[in-house]
Amino acid sequence: MVASRTAAVTLVQARHTAPSKQGLLNTDAISAETCGSQAIWMGLVTIPPARRGNAHLHEQHETALYILQGEGEMWYGARLAEHLTFQAGDFIYIPAGVPHVPANTSRTEPLLVIASRTDPNEQESVVLLPELDALVP
Repeated sequence: MVASRTAAVTLVQARHTAPSKQGLLNTDAISAETCGSQAIWMGLVTIPPARRGNAHLHEQHETALYILQGEGEMWYGARLAEHLTFQAGDFIYIPAGVPHVPANTSRTEPLLVIASRTDPNEQESVVLLPELDALVP
């Protein structure tokens, strides 16, 4: 991670990708750790071909997604009873505290998502819901 700060503006060149609690690959860009953000996290989330994340929610934090590349689906809500499909160019909003599971429907291409969340530490608000994982195909 390379960051340079000038007059309260910080340029972050995200270079570190790591697995998240949710079972996805996160490239942190804007965060408390990288640039001193106090109320937002932003980064690139990658879901490998034919993979899905773990059932989870973000306590007290909203999430906004932009699908940069690929196609996928998400189960969400109580008992993950709701379902949507999405593709490159779509935006998704997830309210705080809503259980969800994202998945990549491609067998050959990664799903790339620009994500932002009202949690500058990103992983601190993640609550895994293993009891819901079996509800998703």
